[in-house]
Amino acid sequence: MQSMIRDATPADTPAIAALIRALAEYERLAHEVTLDEGDLRAHLFGERRYAEVIVAEDEGEVIGFALFFHNFSTFLAKPGLYLEDLFVLPEHRGRGHGKALLARLAAIAVERGCGRLEWSVLDWNEPSIQFYRALGAQPMDEWTTYRLIGAALHALASASGQ
Repeated sequence: MQSMIRDATPADTPAIAALIRALAEYERLAHEVTLDEGDLRAHLFGERRYAEVIVAEDEGEVIGFALFFHNFSTFLAKPGLYLEDLFVLPEHRGRGHGKALLARLAAIAVERGCGRLEWSVLDWNEPSIQFYRALGAQPMDEWTTYRLIGAALHALASASGQ
């Protein structure tokens, strides 16, 4: 089956939000989702865009997405792309939609002169890990991701004195 990959539009916001919720269910993190569709639309399609989305369609239905944004490699002195989320509805998996999304994302990275494409995967998500390895992606086992959220983020921000 041929997957149609295209840039998302503001009209896709409800479908993207539904896919984010489905991804959170799959990752056992639904309790962490507090997204507001208005905020999502503003940050993806508003005057100041923080991220971009491409979607996979099957017979006119949005069945998958990749949300990404630019980062920067000081070692390469080049921009990169960071894939925040990649998700295809379970009933549409195994048909090439995920690979098509990643291939398009790789093409975007090359077109924009990026030196790399990176993402994270949960350590228990063996199907995704095998999928990524089959595409030639290499794990970065020596790195640990850190995150500041909520009160910890605000506490550190207030320490800046600004």
